Amino acid sequence: MDGQRFSILGRVWTDEDPEWQTVLARVHDTAERPRCLCVPGGVEMYVARHRLFLVKRMPQTGSRHHPGCLSYELPAQSSGLGELLGDAVQVSADGGVTLRVDFPWVRTGARGVGRGEAGVEDSAEVAVAGRRLSLRALMHFLFERAGFNRWTPAMAGKRNQAVLHKHLMEAAAGVVVKGETLAGRLYVPEPFQEATRAQAAERRRRKLALLRPAAGGSPLALVMGEFKTSDEVAGGRRVWVRHLPDVPLLVEARTWQRFERAFAAALQARDADTGYRVRLMLLALVRARRAYTYEIDAASLMLASQDWLPLEGVHELPLIAALVAQGRRFVKPLRYDARSAAGFSNALLLDAGPAPVALHLLSGFMAPAERLAKERAIAEAGDAAWVWDGEPPLPALPPVGA
Repeated sequence: MDGQRFSILGRVWTDEDPEWQTVLARVHDTAERPRCLCVPGGVEMYVARHRLFLVKRMPQTGSRHHPGCLSYELPAQSSGLGELLGDAVQVSADGGVTLRVDFPWVRTGARGVGRGEAGVEDSAEVAVAGRRLSLRALMHFLFERAGFNRWTPAMAGKRNQAVLHKHLMEAAAGVVVKGETLAGRLYVPEPFQEATRAQAAERRRRKLALLRPAAGGSPLALVMGEFKTSDEVAGGRRVWVRHLPDVPLLVEARTWQRFERAFAAALQARDADTGYRVRLMLLALVRARRAYTYEIDAASLMLASQDWLPLEGVHELPLIAALVAQGRRFVKPLRYDARSAAGFSNALLLDAGPAPVALHLLSGFMAPAERLAKERAIAEAGDAAWVWDGEPPLPALPPVGA
């Protein structure tokens, strides 16, 4: 499906029409609802204004769109997001999002190991009943909101650090965490260029100036980028992030040891004999013990393909690479904070007809409980599921449909 068609004020429009912004301005802040015409009868949407007017899907309606539509969204139960919606992830009628997370914005109390991360959590923070997002789940949320778990052939060769920076920061806009906008606390490196090194560094320092101690506390911020390497220094490690060649993130030796244990599989993935390039995406909660020195307080790693598509493990690389090479449209369900990803499909084909097709991948390295969960998910999907045991060659994928 190419592009989108909308019914607005009794006429069909696309975002390539010369009067597109004019017509959206006319219906903005009115009762008029554009309808996406990807399915018979259309799906109601609304007009939002950022720098330009945009047509956005109504909350909880993404799965009503055709799988090939740009506004299609996985049903919540298809990924780990389902168990978080309405609790840790709260979406308002106008599309605003409030997140409840398991880390603070200010460190004032004692230190201890944080849930699901290689770091620490503020034990002085009062616990509130209900789920909270870990750093891993927050990284999955941002990647999904930015569209990086989705692939269409038009994306080939167009994902780079500039695109990553732009879309992740836009994904953080309109998201509130602990009463503050997430974009205000998130730093994603700009694409590094020697000619603009000084200007980019100055923008970074201004952004991270919020880490200066205040009222007896140490403010915290998030840094997200591609993990490059680390080296040993007195008392700990220096962590290097791609496109940040002039400033490392520091981490204490004991925290780094926990980090290596927690993310051993991801760290070893780059040495796996897969034939494919992999990326390690880092989301670090940082603070400044000293001026202009950024120390990791807690962190999480996420495995991704060379196209920044999130992965649960290296066993998914051949499938994801084949889907990209064959020019297929698909979405990658993400685990978030689910106990296991085995109950979700490894990918969902969006171009095989009026309904998405679940692609399931078995691996000989699965733990018995995970294999059982995967076999149960395959059985529940019935004949509609596509299954691969991981042994070459890759079975034929479902053909492209209408």
